[in-house]
Amino acid sequence: MSTIVDVDLLGDMKKFGAVDVSACFSCGNCTAICPLADNDGAFPRRMIRYAQVGMKEELLSSKELWTCYHCGLCSDSCPTEADPGEFMATARRYAIASYDRTGLARVLYTKPVAGTAIAVGVAAFFAAFMYRAHGPQDGQTLALFEFIPDSLIHWTGIAVMALMVLAGVVGVASMALGVMRREGVTLKTLVSGDGSLSRSFAAAWSSIGVESLGQRRYREDCKDDAPAEPWFRRRWFIHALTIWGFLGLLAATLMDWGLALTGIKETGTPIPLWYPSRLLGTIAGLSLIYGVSMFMLNRATSYNRAATKSQASDWLLLVLLLVTGLTGFFIEVALYLPGAPAWGYWVFLFHVAVAMELMLLLPFTKFAHAIYRPVALFFYSLAGSKADQLV
Repeated sequence: MSTIVDVDLLGDMKKFGAVDVSACFSCGNCTAICPLADNDGAFPRRMIRYAQVGMKEELLSSKELWTCYHCGLCSDSCPTEADPGEFMATARRYAIASYDRTGLARVLYTKPVAGTAIAVGVAAFFAAFMYRAHGPQDGQTLALFEFIPDSLIHWTGIAVMALMVLAGVVGVASMALGVMRREGVTLKTLVSGDGSLSRSFAAAWSSIGVESLGQRRYREDCKDDAPAEPWFRRRWFIHALTIWGFLGLLAATLMDWGLALTGIKETGTPIPLWYPSRLLGTIAGLSLIYGVSMFMLNRATSYNRAATKSQASDWLLLVLLLVTGLTGFFIEVALYLPGAPAWGYWVFLFHVAVAMELMLLLPFTKFAHAIYRPVALFFYSLAGSKADQLV
């Protein structure tokens, strides 16, 4: 099979981050010191070489691209200061933009002013769209949630979710097909043959349950923190709380909606703290706010290697997550006050608009890691299980 060389690849990638690997002479120090590198995943050296010689398709179809957690050991050991860790982060931004067919991800990543204007515009659109159907502000508790009709929020949310899923599926399919071609994997080989289906299930559990949710390799292998680093400042812990917090809030929202749908409680009705949806939402919200706040603090102070070079797109995601979490708690406070305060209506409108925007932009921002990384880890685990079987 012939290889197509893109001579502009490295120059194009530089638009996505402060990366310059022209000094890299493939000495292998980065691969040797990386705790996640193995015989099947010689990164980041292989990824850097792809970029240097313009092998775009090989770079975008590499499952190893998503196994890096940017601990910084490779950058610290690089004799030419080529910063391979930052290169890997830049390559993932470039990959997300390449998988996206709309071009929106490229704008958000490479044009900070335009990206910020788009983010503000999308939130303003949702707020204006919702406000057109607003109800009265009569100071009653339930009126806080009747300010914007529940049906409008519901169906707008369904439409946003549909667009998000469509964009995500297109991107993931593009990425997965590339990896499958590179790995010699077909849909038939995933489910047929001796033990293929069981290996596929095992790989799915490893990628989603063990790695994406359990953070096993991040915790055990990616030793990015000093020995004296307190557990509550470790990157894997902050990352896990952010992921668990977001998923927990999503689950609590669905539970609350389910209770309203079945007639057990009305939307926005105060319930005791020990109710499952309320308890889960409170814990998840605190987890999200803590995780995002620590990420922002680390980036503001350049606390570790991964936080020394921040892009506007990194801050965009963190701000959207933090605003969603904080406004959710403000709404909770307003709900349990004797009467619905005037500010509660506007916080509720703002919360809904930003939450809609967060979901809509998921496939185009750094949040897309949540869908691309598990898929890459699936193929990574699958390749490992095949290697073990051969041995």
